[in-house]
Amino acid sequence: MQIAYHLGVHGTDEDRLVRALLKNRGTLAAAGIAVPSPRLYRQLLPKVAKTLRGAPAGPEVREVILDAVGEDGPVERLVFSHESLLCFPVNAIGPEGLYPTSAARVAAYANLFPGAEAEVFIALKNPATLVPALLDRTAEASYEMLMSGSSPASLRWAPVIRRILAQTPGVALTLWCAEDLPLLWPEVLRAIAGVPPEEMLEGDYDLLAALMTDEGLARLKEFFDGHHPRRPAQRRRATAAFLQKYARPEELEVEIVLPGWTEALVAAMTEAYDEDCAEIAGLPGVTFLVP
Repeated sequence: MQIAYHLGVHGTDEDRLVRALLKNRGTLAAAGIAVPSPRLYRQLLPKVAKTLRGAPAGPEVREVILDAVGEDGPVERLVFSHESLLCFPVNAIGPEGLYPTSAARVAAYANLFPGAEAEVFIALKNPATLVPALLDRTAEASYEMLMSGSSPASLRWAPVIRRILAQTPGVALTLWCAEDLPLLWPEVLRAIAGVPPEEMLEGDYDLLAALMTDEGLARLKEFFDGHHPRRPAQRRRATAAFLQKYARPEELEVEIVLPGWTEALVAAMTEAYDEDCAEIAGLPGVTFLVP
C-alpha cells in the first residue's frame, strides 16, 4: 500500500490540487487510488501523529483512520492533502526558522501506516511571499508573534529539508517551487495521484483558470486541442508563452508591506531562496520538479 501526503505549504495552491484530484475520484478509485475529502482527516491526522510521540501506529490506529475517511475496502494508494497537515499557520515560523516541527511531523505520518510506502509532496515558497501568506491566515497573531524572534533573512528552506531527510531517510520526498506550479501543474497532479504522465485527468486547467483571462485560457485550450503536446517540456513552453500574454497581473503580483521590510531585503530573501532550491535539488533522496 502507498500513502501519499501532500503537505502544502501554506499559500501554495489554495487547495486547488486536492479539489482537482477529487474531480477524478471515480476514475482513480477504479485504479485502487483513494482520495478522501480533507475535511475527514485534516484535524484527525495531526492529532494522531501527536499522540504517537514518534512511535509506529498499531493496527487499531490504522483502522481508526481508514474508518474516518470511509475506506474499508482494498486500496493500493491513499492520498492525503491539506496545507495545515505540517502545522497551523501561526506555528510555521519559530526561533529555529521555517516549519520547525516539520521533520517530526513527517516522521510521524510515515509511522501511521507501518509497512506502507510513504511518499511526501511539498511545495516550497519564497519566504518573502510566504510570510504575508501566513499573516493572512493568522488574523489573531501579529507580525511579531508570527516571526517568533526570527529575522526575515534567516528564513531558509535548506535546513528544513535536511532535517526531514535526516529524520525520515526512507520516505520518498518530492518538491517543487510554488512559483513554478502553473507550468508544472499536470505533472504535480499526476505525481500526487500516482498515475503515469500520460493518464487523462480532469482539472489540468484549474490553476491557469485563476491566473489567466478567459480569452487567454480559451485560446490556450484551443492551441492544445490542435497541437497535442507529446512531452511535458512542450506543454510548459506553450503555457509560459500564453501566461506572458494573457495573465491577470493582479494574480501574479504580490504587494509586500511589512514592518522594516525593504526592496533590498526582499531581493536578498529571494536570492537566498533561489540558492536554497538549487542546493535542495541536489540532495540525495529528493525529487525536485522543475519546468
